[in-house]
Amino acid sequence: MVPICGVCDTNEKKYKCKTCEIPYCSLQCYKKHQETPCEPISDQSTSDHHKPSKEPLFATVDTVDPEKLEQLNLLYNPHLRKLLQEIDSAQNGMKAVRVGMMEPLFVEFADECMKVVKPDAEMNDKT
Repeated sequence: MVPICGVCDTNEKKYKCKTCEIPYCSLQCYKKHQETPCEPISDQSTSDHHKPSKEPLFATVDTVDPEKLEQLNLLYNPHLRKLLQEIDSAQNGMKAVRVGMMEPLFVEFADECMKVVKPDAEMNDKT
């Protein structure tokens, strides 16, 4: 389906208004469109197209909300970030986690993650 001019409704569109994005085909249609003030398209519809998705690509039972992960200040450590990227991109994820568990910084991170994800589990361990 070929887009049609939004002003004359006959010709194929060639341009669009910078303000309201209505399509038009010629200078004549542009001038006719400019006779009446147009309104910009809503900010929400344009921001939705450019806003990165926060939904994980492959959600699993182990997927944690990004808001909870932001509570972990350890994520600012460049060494830990590099380690997490290596684990994330590893061919064998379980093996990479086992190797990571030999790193004290990763163990501390894993413990903090568990406190954020399941805070009641820590209480049960102490009793």
